[in-house]
Amino acid sequence: MRDAVRRLLVVVALSFPALAGQTGAAETRPRGLVLSNDPRVSPEVYRAPPMSPEARRDAEAKLAEARAAYEKNRTDADALIWLGRRTAYLGRFDEAIKIYTEGVRKHPRDARLYRHRGHRFITTRRFREAVRDLQKAARLIKGRADEVEPDGLPNARGVPTSTLASNVWYHLGLARYLLGDFEGALTAYRECEKFSKNPDMLVATSHWLYMTLRRLGREGEARLVLERITPGMEVIENGDYYRLLLMYKGETTPERLLAEAGREKSGVGYATVAYGVGNWHVYTGRPEKSLRLFLELMQLPQRTSFGYIAAEAELGRMGVRGFPRELPNRTIY
Repeated sequence: MRDAVRRLLVVVALSFPALAGQTGAAETRPRGLVLSNDPRVSPEVYRAPPMSPEARRDAEAKLAEARAAYEKNRTDADALIWLGRRTAYLGRFDEAIKIYTEGVRKHPRDARLYRHRGHRFITTRRFREAVRDLQKAARLIKGRADEVEPDGLPNARGVPTSTLASNVWYHLGLARYLLGDFEGALTAYRECEKFSKNPDMLVATSHWLYMTLRRLGREGEARLVLERITPGMEVIENGDYYRLLLMYKGETTPERLLAEAGREKSGVGYATVAYGVGNWHVYTGRPEKSLRLFLELMQLPQRTSFGYIAAEAELGRMGVRGFPRELPNRTIY
């Protein structure tokens, strides 16, 4: 696989001027940013996409409210969590991690703090730390009644679709998947299934579970996952995962799916779809197509989306350790 990818790099780089211009056509190991799970990773790697002025003003106002609530009672776990969440929504991920770390010191038995810190460890490409936090959260919620997790960024209907348990297992599965621990990811997603009780969580969990099973070569089990995915499901916010699952069932084509998502290439939806289709090419034996999609994703702004992060991890597994990018300060990490 790696030899095939190296042969393709020269050809594919020509499709991306930013790549070819900085690496040279004969280079097979592009320079650039350090990939996942490296302590030297710069915050530039996980810089959040720009926000509209209106969205930024709203986010900053809500952060000010969260900070005021925290200052009234600095030991309140809920106030700490919302301060961390509101900080992260503005792209200040390292600061949010520090807030959650303070919360862990004050409330070492509160699974929510490990769950949220684990999520932001994923954002900042610290996957092993994410696994440790999320495993801790999983131990803390064992045997306890599940609870709906309130949305910080509500969907169109204002209906929360996930719970504490589903988020713990979902993010644990993702962290293991990003490390290439597909067996570990499978265990986590099987647990997540137990708490995926609405269409949105069902399609999100099923998507990563299906991909994990395919990467493990367990095609029969993967087909069983698709049996519960049917046309007309009432999905509120995970439509991209739903459409990918329908593609896996053969009810649409990858070309059509990419064309539809590509109407807004700078959005999270395209990153989700492009990774899903690229990964489908990986396990169906088309490395050149997956490589093109993953490299294209590296030129787009959704660096904190799971699809983008997963594409980075795939490129690392292919033997490609970094990429030149057009960064504001022109710094190569």
